[in-house]
Amino acid sequence: MHVLVLNAGSSSLKYQLVDPTSGARLIEGIVEEIGGERTYGAAIAEVLGRFEGRAVDAVGHRVVHGGERFVDSVRIDDDVVAAIEAQVPLAPLHNPANLAGIAAAREALPDVPHVAVFDTAFHVRMPRRARTYAIDLEVSERLGLRRFGFHGTSHRYVSAQAATFLGRPITELRMVTLHLGNGASACAVEWGCSVETSMGLTPLEGLVMGTRSGDVDPGLVLRLCRELGIDETDRLLNRKSGLAGLSGLGNDLRVIERAAAEGSDRARLAMNVFAHRARKTLGAYAAVMGGLDAVVLTGGIGEHSVEMRRRILQGLDFLGIELDEDRNADARVDHDRQVVDIAEDHARIRLLVVATNEELQIARDTQAVMGAGAAPTSIPIAISARHVHLDRAGMDALFGPGSELTPYRPLSQPGQFASQEVVTVVGPRARLERVRVLGPLRKACQVEVSRTDEYLLGVDAPVRQSGDTAGSAPITLEGPAGQLHLEEGLICAWRHIHMRPEDAAAYGVSDGDQVEVAVTGGPRDLVFGDVLVRVSPKYALEMHIDT
Repeated sequence: MHVLVLNAGSSSLKYQLVDPTSGARLIEGIVEEIGGERTYGAAIAEVLGRFEGRAVDAVGHRVVHGGERFVDSVRIDDDVVAAIEAQVPLAPLHNPANLAGIAAAREALPDVPHVAVFDTAFHVRMPRRARTYAIDLEVSERLGLRRFGFHGTSHRYVSAQAATFLGRPITELRMVTLHLGNGASACAVEWGCSVETSMGLTPLEGLVMGTRSGDVDPGLVLRLCRELGIDETDRLLNRKSGLAGLSGLGNDLRVIERAAAEGSDRARLAMNVFAHRARKTLGAYAAVMGGLDAVVLTGGIGEHSVEMRRRILQGLDFLGIELDEDRNADARVDHDRQVVDIAEDHARIRLLVVATNEELQIARDTQAVMGAGAAPTSIPIAISARHVHLDRAGMDALFGPGSELTPYRPLSQPGQFASQEVVTVVGPRARLERVRVLGPLRKACQVEVSRTDEYLLGVDAPVRQSGDTAGSAPITLEGPAGQLHLEEGLICAWRHIHMRPEDAAAYGVSDGDQVEVAVTGGPRDLVFGDVLVRVSPKYALEMHIDT
């Protein structure tokens, strides 16, 4: 399959012809000086003329802003185009150009499927606490003011590459990804999901960038508007700030680094402010996730600036971040060598330089959208109440040495059963009586409760997949033979679907994937997001929702 990937900017059209299966770039280039007599239609014709007879099977379009509607890539039709147009007020510099590229490509290739891949999609389902601005809620909801985040395609790609390099499922990892270039943003990727990101309603929020300020006091913006006017303030913050504004030398970090080495105070200040903001964000995101397994650096600066990586990562040993200076100096990434680890061998947290490849991610998304068909069957849904899993030691402590679980009734998953045994779950504020123990016994104790139970008990239980209890909440259990205190083991279960391998193949998903599940046909249709797919020959097809 050959996917034409298009990134239509305000005056240019970047393109690649990509094989999403092998990752090969067959043709790539850029058409510049679009505007006036040189239209996007003419640019598309010029691009297709360079393909020397190569077939285009699908077209993947980068779209900067998808708003709240688009949480995944989607096949383009007139309704999708209208929805992208509705986001123009939030991305006035980008979405109009994206739309012009889409229109020209659809006209030139009317019989080829077109897919939109959104920069914002990876972040749309961030927790409400992370996406909400602390302003009057009625105003923000009426005007659609929330944090969206950008660079999502890059953050998604490099976090997946990092997980592959580390040989661990992404659903087990907590990472901070730093996309550092002329545009710069950070993302907290927890269990494969974006839970926090530095850009907000617009790409102006967050880290220091090439020409953008990043975070500033809103009072400063009001002062500038009064002194300079709104339009000049817009130009100042978006085009005359960041590295360029601080250094006075433009936005090319290579030029700034040379000037800093030669003694320029403004160049040194620019580098220090850039690194300080990135370090501050890195530490904050580690706190947001309650831990960290890897830091990923990508983008033009993240991939190529030895000095900036050093300034961001040095002196963080107390966090478990230990930079190997020699590896950092030697690190080179490209299409052939995509990941380099620059951490000390013994370091707890891995430091990875990863070559981003947004075009390949767009091509893969396009392939996935085109390959997705109708679901072969509906999926049964089971409501799972609070329950407890015990290991041998826990069973002995609560019900007596050598005691065994007594089956009460079988569960839908083969070999699983609800037992007659019940315990009391004891929290700081309340007790939950007669919580049933499920069998058979497991390798470790685990208590699964709902969000409502969590508030009632007075504990903060993390959302985890079953079996992932490391660093989870403490809890106490009481049984007829005694009490058992668990330092960790209390979780809110991640919504999930059990599938057999043949089910997963039919639905086109794999173990560890996250999907959306639509519940339709009744008076209150809804869509569940971030549903984890779990695949095993031992399972029966069923979605579990904990209450």
